[in-house]
Amino acid sequence: MDWFKRKNSGLSSQRKREIPEGLWIKCETCEAILHRAELERNFNVCAKCGHHFKIGYNTYIELILDPNSFEECDTDLQTTDPLKFKEKQNYPDYLKQYQKRTGLHEAVISGTGRISDRKISLSIHDGSFLAGTMGSVVGEKVTRSVRRSLDQKIPLVVIATSGGARMQEGILSLMQMAKTSLWLTRLTKEKIPYVVILTNPTMAGVMASYASLGDFTLAEPGAMLGFAGLRVIEQMMGSSLPEGFQTAEFFFNRGFIDQVTPRSQLRNSLINILGFFPDREK
Repeated sequence: MDWFKRKNSGLSSQRKREIPEGLWIKCETCEAILHRAELERNFNVCAKCGHHFKIGYNTYIELILDPNSFEECDTDLQTTDPLKFKEKQNYPDYLKQYQKRTGLHEAVISGTGRISDRKISLSIHDGSFLAGTMGSVVGEKVTRSVRRSLDQKIPLVVIATSGGARMQEGILSLMQMAKTSLWLTRLTKEKIPYVVILTNPTMAGVMASYASLGDFTLAEPGAMLGFAGLRVIEQMMGSSLPEGFQTAEFFFNRGFIDQVTPRSQLRNSLINILGFFPDREK
């Protein structure tokens, strides 16, 4: 006798519904599972813990500028290979790989736009291109943004995210620190405001030059800032560092930056800052 024989119940089975890939994303800080569309509506900030996800230059343009006001400049600049640098592959091939992957030509996009109808000069690092690192073209684009501010008497805004200077260009990338800093002193003499927004991470040569020279310095919550990494500093000093070292909040508490500004408030903060200065646009 078959004691455990299952009879046909007449119930029809249903196929498991497939969930589209990329619909959900895990927060890097609190590990909450977030709906991607809702996350994007919230400026790519976790609604649970406030973690600021990395975003590209185009999202920052939509976030801070008046609609359809951005005009890109300096699109003709091309990176060369002065050192004939080769690691696993030639430097030009390495660049082409990132250009194909990101649709960008370089790690900085520069141009002009308007904030509450106030014209500004703008440079934005995009971390998806070689971690936003600074080579000759990046330094030149930032410098030209400074020059546009001088020529047109308009404020300068730089949104920074970078791993530092680009080793593939050696001393030429390091010289961009001096070049950009020199031009910013001319901006200061003309009393034209310069606002820096530091995002995660802003490190090394970029942080040691134009990213730390703003008249007003804002930073997104939790952004990692500094010159060298935590492990390198601890090894050099031979001791452990305070909790939260190199975060935007740590820098704010010690007076290095003026304000830790959530992404949703960046545009209003810029409007308020620019409102302190007369409009001298030519």
